[in-house]
Amino acid sequence: MTRRFVVLEVSLLAVLYVGYSASRLLASNDRAEALDRARALLGLEQTWHLDLERVLNGWLAQHDLLAVASSYWYATTHYLVTAAVLVWLFVRRPALYPRARTALVVASLAGLACYLAMPMAPPRFVEGYSDVLALHSQAGWWGGDASAPKGLGDITNQLAAFPSLHAGWALWVAIVVAHAGVHRAWRVAGVVYALVTAFVVVGTGNHWVLDVVAGWAVVAAAWVVVEIVALRRGAVGERVESPTS
Repeated sequence: MTRRFVVLEVSLLAVLYVGYSASRLLASNDRAEALDRARALLGLEQTWHLDLERVLNGWLAQHDLLAVASSYWYATTHYLVTAAVLVWLFVRRPALYPRARTALVVASLAGLACYLAMPMAPPRFVEGYSDVLALHSQAGWWGGDASAPKGLGDITNQLAAFPSLHAGWALWVAIVVAHAGVHRAWRVAGVVYALVTAFVVVGTGNHWVLDVVAGWAVVAAAWVVVEIVALRRGAVGERVESPTS
């Protein structure tokens, strides 16, 4: 594994992060329009009996210890766990790393495109829902602007609820672990991580249930597409290498 390859990989992920940060500046800040979309999404959930946000958010807001733990989970794990799994793949599962990394990048770019095309307000902007992170900001480094550090709320896009990349990246971790040939306990841990993240993003008032579903769908679709492309390239390579009759 050459130093040049490592530099290229780090550069690719850095570009992705810069693109994510830039999207915050390019996205619309029309909260009224984003609220209209959020209410329309909630109406769809109510039709399908998926509107669990108020129950989960109200329950979590009443349990301070769990609320603080959930706030830390929301503010940290999507970066730390995702980065840790990427590094682990790079070192211990190099054959799986390219596909997993590409799926993550594709899904993230799709999410960013959605944020730019149709800004969506989170539940905490809608009357009747609590902003759990803001309620417990004294316990951490975040302020009243999602999970942005105190004083840096202006650099975060708070209308980026749909799809939930928090939930999507957590599902990516579960998929990676499932394909990595590790002990069953780790595979179960991956699924639990994805489910807990789904609960946290909804319970803290940062995402709607359908945001979670969309985040999962984006990652699952990206993974399937990358796997199909890899299989086709492999088949083409086999045909090229096989002797002609």
